[in-house]
Amino acid sequence: MTEKIARRLKIKASVRGKISGTATKPRMSVFKSNSQIYVQIIDDTAIEGSGKTIVSASSLDIKEKMTKTEKSTKVGEVIAKKAKEANIETVVFDRNGFLYHGRIKELAEAARKSGLKF
Repeated sequence: MTEKIARRLKIKASVRGKISGTATKPRMSVFKSNSQIYVQIIDDTAIEGSGKTIVSASSLDIKEKMTKTEKSTKVGEVIAKKAKEANIETVVFDRNGFLYHGRIKELAEAARKSGLKF
C-alpha cells in the first residue's frame, strides 16, 4: 500500500469514528477513482448493522463527453435530485479521506446549489 493510500485510509477511519448517518440526517459518502466518481447517501442506523444505501449516483451513468470535474458537478446535481425525491433535505458529508478540493469540492457545491443541506 502506498503512503498516499495509507494516509487517506487513516483520515477516513478518523472521520468515520466521529460521524455516522441517521434516518433523519444520513451520511453522504463520496469515492473517487482515477476516472470515475461515486456518491451514496447511507443510513448507518439501519437494522442490518452495516448501513443501508438510500440513494446513489455515479459518473458511470453520464454518457456525454465532458471533463472529470464537469462530471462531478453533474453527479452532485443528480444526487441532490434523487435525495429530494427520497424526502432527504440534510445530510452529513463524508469525503472518505479525500481532500476537499477539485472534484470532491465541485460535487459538494453542486449538491448544495441543488438544495441539499450539509
